[in-house]
Amino acid sequence: METQTVDQLTRKKCLPCEGGVTPSTPAEAQAQLKNLPGWRLTHESKRIRKDWTVKNFMAGLEFFNRVAQLAEDEGHHPDLHLEGYRSLSIEIWTHAIGGLSENDFILAAKIEQVPIQLKA
Repeated sequence: METQTVDQLTRKKCLPCEGGVTPSTPAEAQAQLKNLPGWRLTHESKRIRKDWTVKNFMAGLEFFNRVAQLAEDEGHHPDLHLEGYRSLSIEIWTHAIGGLSENDFILAAKIEQVPIQLKA
């Protein structure tokens, strides 16, 4: 997988994946994450994750609702976690291949554009 800028990623759309795609290597994923601040590899480099602390509970739900609509539009659905009323995290991976594909980085780049009210 070629490393892309956030602008390049956000101009793309997630494509359906039913398998048959080779997952990104840890080195490829790490190189791509250099363009996505705050995102990190988890689960033996098979997922990417980002954490936020938001202003309050409702700010977290508003953010997740926006991300949910984005995910539905892209046809690629992340795991959304809300803990302790304002600690949020999102994990993304391509379930069909058990690892990371270009879709995961496209979605992460688009999530970066979603408005969020962070804790001051």
